[in-house]
This record gives sequence, C-alpha cells and structure tokens, in this order.
Amino acid sequence: MPTERKPPLTPEQELARRTRRSFIALGAGAAVAAGGWFWLNAFEPLDNEIPRTLRRVLGFNERVVRTALFSDGHLVKTFPASAIGKLKVNGEIGMDAPADTAAWSLDLAPLGGAPQKLTLADIRALPRYEQTFEFKCIEGWSTVTQFAGARFSEFTAKFAPGSEKAAYVGMNTPDKEYYVGLDMPSALHPQTLLAYEMNGQPLSDRHGAPLRLVVPVKYGIKNIKRIARIEYTNDEPADYWAEQGYDYYAGL
Repeated sequence: MPTERKPPLTPEQELARRTRRSFIALGAGAAVAAGGWFWLNAFEPLDNEIPRTLRRVLGFNERVVRTALFSDGHLVKTFPASAIGKLKVNGEIGMDAPADTAAWSLDLAPLGGAPQKLTLADIRALPRYEQTFEFKCIEGWSTVTQFAGARFSEFTAKFAPGSEKAAYVGMNTPDKEYYVGLDMPSALHPQTLLAYEMNGQPLSDRHGAPLRLVVPVKYGIKNIKRIARIEYTNDEPADYWAEQGYDYYAGL
C-alpha cells in the first residue's frame, strides 16, 4: 500500500518549527560560547583584567588599524556649525573637586629633557585651531561638537622638541585618578588638540577646564579632561580603561 502522506504544514506551523530549530541552535551556540568564556577566565592568565588570548586579539586589531588605515592624511569628517549638538557630561573620574583655573599649571616631562611647568597662557600663545567633528563615545552615542585649541604636534615642537620620537605620551588629571596612554602617531595627528574652548566658549568645569585633550581619531575614553601632566616616554603608559579590560588603542 502506498505510504500515507502527511498534509503540508500551515505557514504558522512551519514558522513555529523553524523557530524551535533556531532556538535550539542558538542555545547550543550560546552554551559553547559560555563554556569558552568560562575556560578563558578560569585558566587563562589575565592581561589588564581580560584573558591574555583576548588581549592578543585586541592587539592584532590595533596593528591592522595602525598599519592599514591610520595616517596623518586620513582625517575624520568635519561638520558645519549648524550641526553642533549638546555634548553630555560623561566620565567624571578625576573631576571630583571643581577646577581651580587660576592656580592651574601643566607639568611637562619631555623625552630626555628637563621637566617644565607651563601656564594656560603659554598654550594660548600657540596658533589656535578649531574643528567641528562627531565626538564618539565607546558606549555607542555621538554628538557633533566644536573644540578649539593648540595642535598637539605644535605644542610638542615648541615645548618638547625631540619628544616626537617617543613611542607614547601619558597624561593624568591633577589628582591622578584618571590617566591615559596614547600612541605617538595618534597624538601627533593633525586633528589632535589641546583644547581650551568648546562650542565657542571656554571649557566648562565638567567638560575639562581649563585644558583637555581632543583626539578625533579615538573614542572619548582617550580624550582626557583637566590635564595636569604630560609625559613623553618609550614605555607604554598606564591607561585607566585598559586596566578595566578595554582596548588600549581605542581608535575609530
């Protein structure tokens, strides 16, 4: 006798069947991923708070970006003033107390040179540049913002000649609670500024007065506010968020 054929599934039944299969496959994949993550955290030594294997992946991504994509001629997009939005205050580590702008000074440690102490007037004496770009946070949001100040490359040439040969530059807030390490090519990028104005006004207290770093080729975590010290070095400086497991390079 011929085999009795089952009636075809209705569209609703077929969707339910595929959904069950997808759920099972997704569950199996999640279990494998969770098992791999557990194994990494249980047995892998940590490098700046994340398993060494994952840190190596981040390092590989950094090398790809630096060698294949980054260049001084690769500029981030700029916008007209009409596109400027309101940049929210985000990241207040190292900013607990109000800034004492009148007493502020910048400690500078050149590569192989004598330490210096600079004032805001010293930095304002350099040529002023302004740029309007999309400030991007690693949390996923962005805001078009205008910053003005001195190019970090010209600051280096004026006050720390020869320090451009260093591999890195490190910066920290007055209380040393927040600190970043920056690769020298990114620091010397033509759009990197030591900024003292935002959206046509002097920097406000919560946005980093009197001086902050602006690196359009990096996420906001590298754009340190209220800089108190700059040091040029060939040793990789400590970086607050890298120590929490984030990408040290943090480039766009």
